[in-house]
Amino acid sequence: MTNQTTVHLTIDNLPVHVPAGTTILKAAQQVGIEIPTICYHDYCTANALCRICVVEVKGARLLVPACTATVQENMQVNTRSERVERARRTILEMLYATVDLSEAPEIEAMATAYGVDRQRFPLAEPRHPPLIDDNPMYIRDYAKCVLCWRCVQVCAEDAQYTYAINFKGRGYETQISTFYEVPMPESTCVFCGQCVGVCPTGALKFKRQHLLEVGYSLDEILQMTRSERSGRRRREPRNV
Repeated sequence: MTNQTTVHLTIDNLPVHVPAGTTILKAAQQVGIEIPTICYHDYCTANALCRICVVEVKGARLLVPACTATVQENMQVNTRSERVERARRTILEMLYATVDLSEAPEIEAMATAYGVDRQRFPLAEPRHPPLIDDNPMYIRDYAKCVLCWRCVQVCAEDAQYTYAINFKGRGYETQISTFYEVPMPESTCVFCGQCVGVCPTGALKFKRQHLLEVGYSLDEILQMTRSERSGRRRREPRNV
């Protein structure tokens, strides 16, 4: 049996002792310090895409993503410095400029906590891709997508090993899509629902929930989903 090395550091001036290899995010949680996250999920591989979790490390030139950076001996971490809070606030303001976050309560709570100006970038162009309703299980509303990559990860090595979806496009045009943009039933999707379960913004939503929200009754939903399973009959949107 090998001895596990213990790393000593401070986080917001609190002494912390954790095993080597622990991320700053997990080390902070051990002393009751919560660092905000969006792309991070306990059951997904950390990828540091959203950068909301950045912290300031003494001696480092750049802010460090707490979800992937590991602790080092005598490290001094500040999770709420002025520089850190400004960075998080700006990231949130840029998200509000382009994404519909009306169904993202955790992000809304962050915005309130950091004093976000939701209209800071009035000339920004919001993303309005059309809602995709191509299967009887769930809808895809990428106008609400923050590109956190959680759905891609659980569809791949983190859970399902199905590889039905990935990123397409670049820059502003980046979006989650099936390979070759085929309808979901023609992809390798097995409709396990794990992608819906990890989505933080309502970009992925079960069909029944969506239809209830737009005003259909349970009987109508049952008939429509039966029709879609048998012949995927087209449905006209309801005016509500």
